[in-house]
Amino acid sequence: MKTAVLALLALLTAAFAARADVLRVAVDDMIHPISDEYIGRAIDHAAARKADAVLIELRTPGGLETSMRAIVEKIVKSPVPVIVWVGPSGSRAASAGFFILEAADVASMAPGTNTGAAHPVVLGQKVDDVMKMKLQNDAAAFIRSIAQRRGRNVVVAESGVREAKSFTEDEALAQKLIEVVAANVPSLLRWADGKTVKRFDGTTTVLHVANKPVVNFDMSLKQRVLSKIMDPNIIFILLAVGALALYAEFNHPGAILPGVVGAIAVVLSVFALNLLPTSYAAFALILVAFILFALEAKYTSYGVLGTGGVICMIMGAMLLVDGPIPEMRVHLLTAIAVSVPIGAIAIFLMTLVIRAHKNRVVTGTEAMVGEIGVARTTLGPEGKVFVHGELWNATARTSIAEGARVRVRAIEGLKVLVEPAD
Repeated sequence: MKTAVLALLALLTAAFAARADVLRVAVDDMIHPISDEYIGRAIDHAAARKADAVLIELRTPGGLETSMRAIVEKIVKSPVPVIVWVGPSGSRAASAGFFILEAADVASMAPGTNTGAAHPVVLGQKVDDVMKMKLQNDAAAFIRSIAQRRGRNVVVAESGVREAKSFTEDEALAQKLIEVVAANVPSLLRWADGKTVKRFDGTTTVLHVANKPVVNFDMSLKQRVLSKIMDPNIIFILLAVGALALYAEFNHPGAILPGVVGAIAVVLSVFALNLLPTSYAAFALILVAFILFALEAKYTSYGVLGTGGVICMIMGAMLLVDGPIPEMRVHLLTAIAVSVPIGAIAIFLMTLVIRAHKNRVVTGTEAMVGEIGVARTTLGPEGKVFVHGELWNATARTSIAEGARVRVRAIEGLKVLVEPAD
C-alpha cells in the first residue's frame, strides 16, 4: 500500500513538472498602479504553478516612479526567473521601463527597439537645484544597485539616468545593458535555454524554457477597465461628461438617466485620479468653469463669461494630472475638443432653464392670470365676468360697470380677482 502511494505521488509530481511552462505577461501601456498589480499577480501565479519563467513583453513610454519601484521590487523578489523582452520591433522601454528592463534576470530587446531616457522628472511644482540633485542621485543610485546585482554595465546604466541617454538594441547589447537581441519570443527562449542566471539574492539557476508552452496571463476585467481609464485624456473626458450630466440632472430634476450616467462617470474618474499625481487646484478651475457657464446664460455678457469658462476648463484639464511623461498628461487638443462643446451645451441647458422660469404659465387656472374678459354684471365689488370661455364669479377692488373689459389679477379658489382692463 505504501509503495502504491509513493508511486502515485511520483506520477503526480512528474505530471506537475511536465506541465511547467513560461508565463507570458504583456505590458503595453504606461507604468501605473494597475501595471504594478497586474505584474504582481502574474509573478504570484507563476510561483504557485511552479512555472519555469515569467516573460514580460514590455512596451512603455514610462510612467510613475512609485509604480516602477514596486514592480522592480516584485521582479527581484520573484522565486521564478523573470525575462523581460522589449518587443516587437518598433517598441521602446523608456524612462520607468528602463529600470524594469534592467531589473530582469534576462534582459532582451527586439531589433528596432530602444530603451533609456530615464532622467527623473518633476512637474507641477518648482524644484530648486538641490532637490533636483537629490532626485537625480536617488534614481542613479537605484539603477546602479540594480545593474551591479545583475552583472550589467553600471556606468552606462547610470548615464541613462543622469544624462537621459537612450540606447538602441545594438548599443544596449554592446555596452552590456542586455544579454541578447531576439527577433521574437521563440528565438529568445531558445537562446535562454540552458543558460545559468544569477538571481538577485546571489543564488544561481539554470533556465529550461526551450519548447515549453508559453501561457498568456491576461489582465482581469477590472484591471482592463481601470487600465483604459488610467489615461488622463479618458479621465478628463469622463469627468467633463459626468459633470455635464449631473449639471443637466440638477437643472431638470427627475430625468434620472443623466444623474445615473453622471454619477458613474464622475466616480470612475475620481477613482482613477486617486491613483495618479492629481492637482486639486484643477478641480477648482473646472468648477469655476461651470459657474461661469451658468452666469453666461443668466446675464448678457456677449460671450465674455462663457469664454472665461472655456479657458478655465482648458487650464483645469492641462493641470489635472502632473504626469512625468507627456503620455500621462491631458493633451491640449483633448482639452480644447472637450471644453468648447461642454461649455456650449452647459450654456444652452442653463438658458433653457432660465427661460422656462421666466415664461408665464400657459396651462391650468394659473394661465388665466393676465387674461382679458368682459363683465357680465356690475361688479360692486362682486359680480360675474366672462373670461377664458367661461363664466366666473369675480371680485374687483373698484366698481366696474356691466359690459366693461376686465383683466384677471389672480385666482382664489373658484373666484377670480379682476381690475379694469383699460
